[in-house]
Amino acid sequence: MKKLFLALTSGILLALGWPTYGMPLLLFVAFVPVLILQYTILHQEAKHKGWKVLGWSYLSFFIWNFITTNWLQYADVFGASFAILVNSLLMALVFVVYHKVAQKTTLNKALCFLICFWIAFEKMHLGWEFSWPWLNLGNAFSEYPKWIQWYELTGTFGGTLWIWLVNIIGFKGYLKYRETKTKSALRPAVLGGLSLIALPIGLSLLRYYTYEMPSTTIEAVVVQPNIDPYNEKYNTTNARVEYLLEELAKPELTDSTRLLVTPETVLAENYGVNLPGFGRSTEYFKAKQFLYGYPNLNYLLGLQFYQKHTSEASILPTSNKYNDHLWIDYFNSAAFINSNPDFEVYHKSKLVVGVENFPYQSVLKPVIGDAMLDLGGTVAMKTTQTERSVFNLIDTPYNVGSIICYESVYGEFVTGYVRAGASVLAIMTNDAWWGNTQGHKQHLSYARLRAIETRRAIARSANTGISAFLNLKGDLIKTLDYENQGALKADIPVNDAQTFYVKMGDYIARIAMFLALGIFVIAFFRKPRG
Repeated sequence: MKKLFLALTSGILLALGWPTYGMPLLLFVAFVPVLILQYTILHQEAKHKGWKVLGWSYLSFFIWNFITTNWLQYADVFGASFAILVNSLLMALVFVVYHKVAQKTTLNKALCFLICFWIAFEKMHLGWEFSWPWLNLGNAFSEYPKWIQWYELTGTFGGTLWIWLVNIIGFKGYLKYRETKTKSALRPAVLGGLSLIALPIGLSLLRYYTYEMPSTTIEAVVVQPNIDPYNEKYNTTNARVEYLLEELAKPELTDSTRLLVTPETVLAENYGVNLPGFGRSTEYFKAKQFLYGYPNLNYLLGLQFYQKHTSEASILPTSNKYNDHLWIDYFNSAAFINSNPDFEVYHKSKLVVGVENFPYQSVLKPVIGDAMLDLGGTVAMKTTQTERSVFNLIDTPYNVGSIICYESVYGEFVTGYVRAGASVLAIMTNDAWWGNTQGHKQHLSYARLRAIETRRAIARSANTGISAFLNLKGDLIKTLDYENQGALKADIPVNDAQTFYVKMGDYIARIAMFLALGIFVIAFFRKPRG
């Protein structure tokens, strides 16, 4: 019963600490019960200790994953089950590896390994093809931007490190108390833990209230068409959607408006728009006609492109085969249109697993065939571009980076837009797949992290909401509530300075990976002295 209580306690505390409803202070003690559980198993005279650690820690992480991300079921039950079950298993395996290291080395080295290995796991989760970094620990403070202004130095991995250090102090305090049976043994841990929590928050508050916004601003408008993605979106003509977007935007547009942002793939009739022929398409001419009345406006339009291949020699690994003579590439893209004669395009590069990306095709496709999950929309492999690109706002020295949906969850990825010259950021998304759940609220909340890390204002256009403007400190300036149709206008600051995090990226994770590997090698391969 004690092990069950410990496992349940960790899982519940982790869930109750998560945004947007939770209190992240709980996360500073959430791992202590499962650490006690592992320590208890480690010092028992029993067989199959590793399996026991796996089972109990899996229960904790399953509770956390289920409570915080079960909203995925509203799009696809199988996809949600896969994400929750597999992500919980990966987290539990981190604890199993830690358990094995703890059997081979001292407690302090093992705990150092755990911190580093967990951070390495989060970094891996950002980069591999089954990427699902939604629950990376540093995301937990997204609703409390005043606490984490120092993310401009560390990114979210600073938050992960922060949580683990306080938990380790609490765990070692418990061990000291168990050894001495005196309450005074807890005092150093309590004082140390509270100090480690309070100091970063205090410094962050100082930075928050003394940070000076750039004086230069641009006027931007975002639209929220509120189109049902399951029944309406793919059965509505692009002409009708473009008319709706223009009618929603017009009341907010002025001669001073520089940027208009729409949701992702808002134009997705049939297969989408033919990419090679976009410059001759009715969609492009309608957008250009609209812009005649606004010569200073830059139009960031979300749409699905396609490109046909009739020769096998030109196809890509992401091409979708229809028959022996036809392959089609699909793109989730942003088209940038203004009074210049040419348009520019950016293709989404961080894809949703199972919906836009078939992970590890060469290994899995021969086993399970063309299995793609139906999480809404057009279920097909998408083609990406390698590098981030930005668009220059006409007659200004400023550039905008177009972040498409899921890309906004990736901190170092987003810094690529800033290093490419983005002065402001735009997020184009469609969060309607999950209904009115925590999904779209968490997604908006994570945008706060990107604003702080990069010190860039964000214009966010979401199909059904929540559309918003965010300032450089992660504050929401304006919002348009979920399932409301309309548009928002705001003057947002532009900034060309680069933060330390933009320049250095996930350096904490890279250091942690190196340290984890070193401790692992020493624990298992170094010969004992004497």
